[in-house]
Amino acid sequence: MEEQFSAKEGDINSSENRQQWISRQTDTTTTALLNADANVFLHQSLSTPCMDVLSAATGIYIINQQGKQYMDFHGNSVHQLGYRNKYITDRVKAQMDTLAFSPRRFTNVPAIQLAERLTTGDLSRVLFAPGGTSAIGMALKLARVVTGKYKTISMYDSFHGASLDSISVGGEYQFHQDLGPLLTGSIHVPPPDPKRGIWKDEMAYADYIEYVIEKEGDIGALIAETIRSTDVIIPTIQYWKRLREICTKHGVLLILDEIPICMGRTGSLYAFQQYGIVPDILVLGKGLGAGLIPMAAMLCKEEYNRAAHISLGHYTHEKNPLGATAALAALDYMEEYKILDHVKEMENHIGSRLKNLPSRGKGMLWAIEADNAEQVLYRCLEQGLSFKVSSGRVLSLYPPLITTKEEIDHALDIIISAI
Repeated sequence: MEEQFSAKEGDINSSENRQQWISRQTDTTTTALLNADANVFLHQSLSTPCMDVLSAATGIYIINQQGKQYMDFHGNSVHQLGYRNKYITDRVKAQMDTLAFSPRRFTNVPAIQLAERLTTGDLSRVLFAPGGTSAIGMALKLARVVTGKYKTISMYDSFHGASLDSISVGGEYQFHQDLGPLLTGSIHVPPPDPKRGIWKDEMAYADYIEYVIEKEGDIGALIAETIRSTDVIIPTIQYWKRLREICTKHGVLLILDEIPICMGRTGSLYAFQQYGIVPDILVLGKGLGAGLIPMAAMLCKEEYNRAAHISLGHYTHEKNPLGATAALAALDYMEEYKILDHVKEMENHIGSRLKNLPSRGKGMLWAIEADNAEQVLYRCLEQGLSFKVSSGRVLSLYPPLITTKEEIDHALDIIISAI
């Protein structure tokens, strides 16, 4: 039964294909390092065994011990602006020479400047955290303080982090398995997936959420991914406007998780900006730290600045001057080099290249359906291209936003050939 379940997951690390990949490692140094890794780190699903040993990274490439380069179209979504981006690393190095850490009872200029840069419209208050999972926790706590209610609605198959509170609102069984009772009041509903879901009408998913809110009567927050990054589920504008209306009508806070897709992945700084709505709380992370420093943020409306009597975060590295500097440099780089314009151009180009394949995408976030997805992954790895497999049959592509048209074409040629 466990094998049947695991076969539906993304990184199928125990599969025959993975075992064959590992067995083909002929470099003795790499083999020794992989064995050392397996012998010292606690084993966990999706992370072990490791498939290679990296020694360097630059631009859109990660590089192994033997010097083989992989185009990294995965990157755990932290590499929006590439690796070793000198524009960003120079700024962070300079900050290290002046103020590398700021004790919690003090503030610092980079943190203040970043908070001011991230706020937009009604989202005028910010808290930082050392990772997206922690920021989700802050959002859940703030929602309880503001509404006085502890129940939440979230989606099956969603991912909001790996801590006990974040997996409670998350909807992936692999993170719940064997852990017993989770956070009380975590209610799950089907995600808006008319192609593979239980309803063919997207509005039926929104109507069901309102039905649950009315039946439960004491829902405090709805937490959802604006666009699901893992297997790239892209709701319509009508769906999100309907959910915004439902939340407003019933006094439910709308929390949007944009941890993996913020910083321009979908063609705008924040994905919700393309839907004509404003969430009550927005959570950012991953690419916010520019692939250098773990950095996350929670943004909320001014009216929710009501939690001065408790500690929503209180993290040691809360107003991290290095993380703030990395994020500020990333924002400056995006503006100076017109990254969002490039993302929109690549959306059109990738769409045209994939028009004959079952695919979907927004900006530089794309998915291709393939029955032989796992085999395609390993064929592409042989050719120097790394990406994620999701839901067992989805090739999930998250290229760095600096990837050129020529590099995109090269990667797509590899994928199409492998399929």
